[in-house]
Amino acid sequence: MATNLILAAILLLCLVAVAWPFLFYPLILRALSSKAERPVAGPTPSASLLFCAYNEAEAMPEKLANLAMLKRRYPTLEFLAFDDGSSDGTGDLIAGQGDLVTLIRGPGRSGKAHGMKQLAARARGEVLIFTDANVLLDEEAVERLLARYADPDVGGVLGSLHYIGAEGSATASVGSLYWRLEERLKDEESRTGNVLGADGSIFSIRRSLYPDFPDSVLDDLTVSMAVVFAGKRLIKAKDVIARERLVTARKDEYRRKVRIAARAWHTDSHLRPQLRRMAAVDRFKYMSRKIVRWFGGVFILTGAIAAGALAMRISPMLYMAGAIGVALVIWIGVRAKSGPFAALVDILIAYAATLQGVAKAMRGRTVTIWNPAKSR
Repeated sequence: MATNLILAAILLLCLVAVAWPFLFYPLILRALSSKAERPVAGPTPSASLLFCAYNEAEAMPEKLANLAMLKRRYPTLEFLAFDDGSSDGTGDLIAGQGDLVTLIRGPGRSGKAHGMKQLAARARGEVLIFTDANVLLDEEAVERLLARYADPDVGGVLGSLHYIGAEGSATASVGSLYWRLEERLKDEESRTGNVLGADGSIFSIRRSLYPDFPDSVLDDLTVSMAVVFAGKRLIKAKDVIARERLVTARKDEYRRKVRIAARAWHTDSHLRPQLRRMAAVDRFKYMSRKIVRWFGGVFILTGAIAAGALAMRISPMLYMAGAIGVALVIWIGVRAKSGPFAALVDILIAYAATLQGVAKAMRGRTVTIWNPAKSR
């Protein structure tokens, strides 16, 4: 009886841990008080928009047209791009735009973090806006983003990423759902003080806060967290809209998540001394949205083992029925291209990829270069 209770308790704890970032943590955030912004009248800061590219020739015409539109609306906005040794003519497409974009060509594959540091060193704007080569900004995005810097306590501003192509596959559908949840979490974190880390699609910081860091870390997390470490606010603007196409193939998404997780854990190790000095509420946010999620695969695996052991102790027939049911659901989900079973398999694959990436980083291995997904 005691063993059954222990197994049930382990199963319950694992279920709570898996649900924590998406259910319990948001509920706690909603209970926290809001922290208002305090804008002060003054001139709009100047800005530079930076992005790195590797073999993005297919996405580049649309990207460059988007930049040209933004330039017409904001004539003083500076654009800088780093070509990380592309072999498909990406750099030539950018250079062909004349003086629209200042292009820096890398000597070969050196990675995004290295490229962004080169761009930040050349940029002249008071605010640095970071984005990706395949991300498009809405026409009003820059104006709305810069307006948030009227509050002198604001050191960084994130935008809102809207994904395109959620109907393309179960992988894309799950990715879209996950990202909508992620965006809502960031909204609540922003309302209550600081967002704990940005992704590279659309975020910005005051140039004076740009940190120094090794090429091996995740630059968007490192750069955005520098705002919090400096005692400034890192907030999110819902009305600053960026758009990106979803990855639709499981193998592309798996590789992407392994790479991101490996670099995220490596970055966490690099930032750990500063993370420990953060305010208690920010440490709680960071643990809830990042650390707990990175180990979701461990909680799922442990919970599955506890559930199987408990079922076996109650009835071998119950264990067999459960095992056959789980195997059948996974088999259907792997073969299906859409539907709830396919979505469930994609969720499990995402957790497995994240856990593999973290384990890889724990063994001292990380990834500094990237390849664009072919299934966007």
